Amino acid sequence: MRILLAVALPALCLAPAGQARKPNIIFIMADDLGYGDLSCYGQKKFATPRLDRMATEGTRFTQYYAGSTVCAPSRSVLMTGLHTGHTRIRGNARQPLLPEDVTVAEVLRSAGYATGIMGKWGLGEDGSTGIPNRQGFDEWFGYLDQAHAHRHYTDHLFRNEEKVKVDPEKDYTHDLFTEEALKFVRKNKENPFFLYLAYTVPHAELRVPEDSLKEFRGKFPEKPFTNAAADKHPSVGYRSQKEPNAALAAMVTRLDRDVGRLLDLLKDLGVDGDTLVLFTSDNGPHKEGGRDPAFFESSGPLRGIKRDLTDGGIRVPMIARWPGRVPAGRCSDQVWSHCDFLATAADAAGSKAYPGDGLSMLPALLGKEQKPHEFLYWEFHEKGFQQAVRVGDWKGIRASVGAPLDLFNLKDDIGEKDNVAAKHPEVVSKIEAYLKTARTESEHWPVKAGGKK
Repeated sequence: MRILLAVALPALCLAPAGQARKPNIIFIMADDLGYGDLSCYGQKKFATPRLDRMATEGTRFTQYYAGSTVCAPSRSVLMTGLHTGHTRIRGNARQPLLPEDVTVAEVLRSAGYATGIMGKWGLGEDGSTGIPNRQGFDEWFGYLDQAHAHRHYTDHLFRNEEKVKVDPEKDYTHDLFTEEALKFVRKNKENPFFLYLAYTVPHAELRVPEDSLKEFRGKFPEKPFTNAAADKHPSVGYRSQKEPNAALAAMVTRLDRDVGRLLDLLKDLGVDGDTLVLFTSDNGPHKEGGRDPAFFESSGPLRGIKRDLTDGGIRVPMIARWPGRVPAGRCSDQVWSHCDFLATAADAAGSKAYPGDGLSMLPALLGKEQKPHEFLYWEFHEKGFQQAVRVGDWKGIRASVGAPLDLFNLKDDIGEKDNVAAKHPEVVSKIEAYLKTARTESEHWPVKAGGKK
């Protein structure tokens, strides 16, 4: 049974003085965008001026973490407020959320919000209990399945519970999601709304319209990607790409442009000061379809990429903007993650949801003193069974069941190069004790001590 509790919070936590309405909440998530893929996070080979401007108008966080190092579990963490030791979906499998799972959309809808999602879902197939309309969203448009979302040109998407045709030759789905998001904001401008804009760029395959690609053609050395089988069967795999580096830069800059369009609309509608906008990514950068994360230094100073539990796989950009509430031009080293979004959104909306693994980060967003996490936890089921824990500046990683814990001091070693476990047995013991209680087993995710998943 799901229990949602609506508890009024002090007025200080809600709207500015004299403003009665609850804040709109927009959560924008890119797909496989690395920590170093924005110029405000150090990208040098192309620029992201609108996201850079968003950062100067708001707060840029340098220690924000995705829910997982791959798509589906990261999104499950975001929606449920439970880390990967507890959330329903812990691997990149086609497993749906169930009716008893409580999502941030349900919490906000119970608080009087209109709720909409455009883009990529990945938490339930057509007809299952996990589809967005059965998990708290009033409006839904996009890809249900993460494999389907590999194609940025397709012949169908889903609108609510119906399959709808799109033109696989002309309709760039990223553009469709942008237009649907703008419509949703216009439609709901008079009342509080929650928009989850789950973009699919810059995930492979590396495809983008010519008006964006032409800006970067010939600017970078290229190593063409070839996949003849996918070229013959356009519904399977990543198609060949002659200019993968140009395509990647074009995809990120198109994303940047369209975030700017959404921010401009908020101003035009007069709801800019009523709207908390968060921008991030679902995990670190991929190395698929011809993408070269090393060339773009997409992980920045971090080690690893997507499918790694080092920070390059899970630490991602996070920019927050709420004029008059979130401090402008601020850079914060607050440590937080996807699992905190549900509690944070509920707090901003004036509600408290069921206890999860997250904390409300509303104080941190508002530039106030923030209660820290005691631990942050991740597990990954694609390369055997791996675990990672962050406690303060310490990061512990277990590469497999029964393996010794590697320990890194992220304050001194952001690239996780120096394993200092032997020098700090007391920290290792603390993390080991936590790991004994960090996760629950289920029929889908059993990991026995000394055994294998």
